[in-house]
Amino acid sequence: MLLRPQLPSQLQNQVQNLTFSTLSSSLLHLLKQCKSLTQAKLLHQQLTVHGLTSSPTTLTRLVAAYLHGAGSTSHALASLERLPPSPLSVFYWNALIKAHLRLGSLHGALGLFGRMRGLGWGPDGYTFPYVLKACGELPSFRRGSSVHGVVCALGFESNVYVCNAVVAMYGRCGALEDARQVFDEMSGRGIGDSVSWNSIVSAYVQNGELRTALEMFVEMVLDSGYRFRADAVSLVNILPACAAIGACGRGKQVHGYAVRNGLLEDVFVANAVVDMYAKCGLMDQATQFFDRMEVKDVVSWNAMVAGYSRIGRCEEALCLFEKMVDVGIELNVVTWSAVIAGYAQRGFGYEAINVFRRMQICGLEPNVVTLVSLLSGCASAGALLQGKETHCYAIKCVLSVDGCDTGDEMMVINGLIDVYSKCRRTKVARTIFNSIAFEKRNVVTWTVMIGGYAQLGDANDALELFSDMLKGDNPLLPNEFTISCALMACARLGLLRFGRQIHGYVLRNRYETVMLFIANCLIDMYARSGDVDASHIVFETMCHRNTVSWTSLMAGYGMHGQGEEALQVFEEMRSIGLMPDGVTFVVVLYACSHSGMIGEGIKYFDSMSSEFGVVPGVEHYACMVDLLGRSGRLNEAMKLIEGMPMDPNPIVWVALLSACRIHARVEIGEYAANKLLELESEGDGSYTLLSNLYANAGRWKDVARIRSLMKYTRIKKRPGCSWVQGKKGTTTFYVGDRSHPLSQEIYNVLGDLIHRIKALGYVPETSFALHDVEDEEKGDILYEHSEKLALAFGILTSPPGMPIRITKNMRVCVVPPNVHLKTLLQSNTSLSRPKAALVSVAKEKKEELPQCTKLWLLLGSGKGLDFRSLPLQVERLFPQRVIENSG
Repeated sequence: MLLRPQLPSQLQNQVQNLTFSTLSSSLLHLLKQCKSLTQAKLLHQQLTVHGLTSSPTTLTRLVAAYLHGAGSTSHALASLERLPPSPLSVFYWNALIKAHLRLGSLHGALGLFGRMRGLGWGPDGYTFPYVLKACGELPSFRRGSSVHGVVCALGFESNVYVCNAVVAMYGRCGALEDARQVFDEMSGRGIGDSVSWNSIVSAYVQNGELRTALEMFVEMVLDSGYRFRADAVSLVNILPACAAIGACGRGKQVHGYAVRNGLLEDVFVANAVVDMYAKCGLMDQATQFFDRMEVKDVVSWNAMVAGYSRIGRCEEALCLFEKMVDVGIELNVVTWSAVIAGYAQRGFGYEAINVFRRMQICGLEPNVVTLVSLLSGCASAGALLQGKETHCYAIKCVLSVDGCDTGDEMMVINGLIDVYSKCRRTKVARTIFNSIAFEKRNVVTWTVMIGGYAQLGDANDALELFSDMLKGDNPLLPNEFTISCALMACARLGLLRFGRQIHGYVLRNRYETVMLFIANCLIDMYARSGDVDASHIVFETMCHRNTVSWTSLMAGYGMHGQGEEALQVFEEMRSIGLMPDGVTFVVVLYACSHSGMIGEGIKYFDSMSSEFGVVPGVEHYACMVDLLGRSGRLNEAMKLIEGMPMDPNPIVWVALLSACRIHARVEIGEYAANKLLELESEGDGSYTLLSNLYANAGRWKDVARIRSLMKYTRIKKRPGCSWVQGKKGTTTFYVGDRSHPLSQEIYNVLGDLIHRIKALGYVPETSFALHDVEDEEKGDILYEHSEKLALAFGILTSPPGMPIRITKNMRVCVVPPNVHLKTLLQSNTSLSRPKAALVSVAKEKKEELPQCTKLWLLLGSGKGLDFRSLPLQVERLFPQRVIENSG
């Protein structure tokens, strides 16, 4: 037997004491007092039992009880669907749609709108703003434009509230042209208000059109005849835009407007002012304003913490923590995330990890921003273990959670790719990258993977990915950081042709807003790829230049041994009022060192502090040691090291050891090598230099001892290699390499070239073949150098007129002046037309050409080989290295 549910005893007694005539009004009155779903359902039951649910008034009261008292939208909808359409009852449809919005059920809100219209109900001016908001938050341009069509069809295009919602919807959907068209139509009909202006300004801000947003704000304040006054919402919209583009002057004007109009009493406006100053790096002004604020909330403090963290004043940010606790402000996840992000952005990875641990001790759960900042810290510190731990946490709390926001998920995945790439685990990073569907990868995903390959020297993989990004039916537009990573990869391999193609892509696709950043990257790429003249052309065509532009051009001239040109650029930079900094002087001293300009280098080093106010750092001392060491002034280099105000780092000792290798100073070289071992310097460079130093002095037992030590400590010497760019990509060769399918043809060409070069009087300098064998065998070793194989392959496979560009991963041996290129070329009458071009990285009067390069520049025309009808341009490109290699 089923038991009928009973009313609560108090309500039941009230119902039993009522006559039938007063039952209806009493039940309706009781519906107003409902506080739970159970009470509403029991009263609904009584109304049904007594046949009172057919009245529209009763149904309306039931809808209200279920919606407001019981909080059940499903029961409210069931009752509402039984009501006949009535303009007065549209209110309840609006309330239902609003409730779904509040609960985050955007599709549910749109479904209700469709159900409402399907039952014959007509929406009013309050219905459309809720529906349009749901379309914008999805975002769904298709549905939003359909609702806009309904607005126009029902005659609401003159309703300012509805039209403001249409503008906001288009802005959220990224349809700025449509948003602007609706706004202009409103202005033309004279129905706009301050909310209309706020909506269009907010639309531009949300879509990154920050300068246009500023222009619209100025037009609102000045050009509208003061009909519309900017309110607190206007300022909260525009101040973040000022901060994002660094328009601190305009931000100060907005601050002044807020003061004059008494808007700073609103804590949201005050917080926006603090945030604007902090993000513009004006922390003194931010602090002054913050101290004068009468009302501060956690957002105010977080803005200050984030500001200090962003400019690297992390200790002051941590001090604010203590003040927040003292004044009773609770440290939330935003506060901790700001400090973690600050440390990570400044490269203090382990400090970021320590702050995260403190956050965990406090019992706070990290959000996605925290995890991304922590991953950035792990990447900057190379902390693979902590990165893996964060990866596990992200899987449990983000990546495997149903309903996780796709944007949040991609932020974490991009951070993981960055961590594994920078920790030299590119295979793991690529596995994560490949697990993401092509259409879900955003520009950051591609950029971190391309950048990971480029930074680790896997330039071919980086450029292959860059090409894949631009292919397909829906190619993704790379941003300036993607372009810079691709140009870095081109510079690594000296791929001038690919770099020129990227340059052309940039010009075709209009990157004007970030052209300064990209142009600086192009200057560096062209210089490292051997075409410093192209670097100069890019520099000259720049509309705007900064210190990086000047420094990049100087570095280009320096790495090509053109010290005079580098110093000329330096003086021009000073003449226009740009002050050189520490990085600039590193480049100046580097250029002097690689151009043999000893006196000039010493002069600039001595004047750094006195004339320019730049205190020499360890990197400047390293450059000076390299400069003095290259010229053989090793005793002076030792005195300079002994007088350093800081402890020498491994770079200083490597520079000294390299100089000892060149000038055969074994005792000083051993001293430098011992210092490197004390510093636990990683890598094979110091061992290789010391081994070569012993070999050059004929101390073969010491050579064997060093190589045995390398084997015992599992240190492997990097093999020297050369690569040459061809039609189908880049081909790499190692010394004595016979792995190429055309190996036999390559060695045939090589043998013919050796025969012809000897006929011109060339004798190999066997002292640079550092092996304990006879001179004849040393000559055979020299003949199979990787760059000679690369050149033979280039001659064999390149089309007529195509320059052959050869790149090495290390510096080659120093050349004694036993062969003079110019004399041999001019005196040999058989060379009717030299089929060679001078190397772009060495000047005859400043820096001697490497031996293997001179050897091939002696090649001329002859019947033995077809050298095409155009001159053969042989260009040797040198990366910026200190360590030498004997081949």
